[in-house]
Amino acid sequence: MATTFSIRIDEETKERLERLAKSTSRSKSYLVSAAIREYIDINEWQIREIKEAIQEAEGLGAKFIDHERVKAKWEGRRAHPVDRKGRQKS
Repeated sequence: MATTFSIRIDEETKERLERLAKSTSRSKSYLVSAAIREYIDINEWQIREIKEAIQEAEGLGAKFIDHERVKAKWEGRRAHPVDRKGRQKS
């Protein structure tokens, strides 16, 4: 069931929305609803993944790698790049 929801947006955003609605043959309401759904989906996923990662990091047996060790490894790879088969690039 759909419901009405009012928001305030600046004039430029409103004009852009109107142009997009016209060029896609969609209503402004459809576009705004789709944008809100996508925003919520992305943010719910991100928050859920962050919470899971924190829980895992706080759990027993969590392993951490020192920043300097990771940095040195990546700097070594950058200095001596290899292709996908593990061969050193020239």
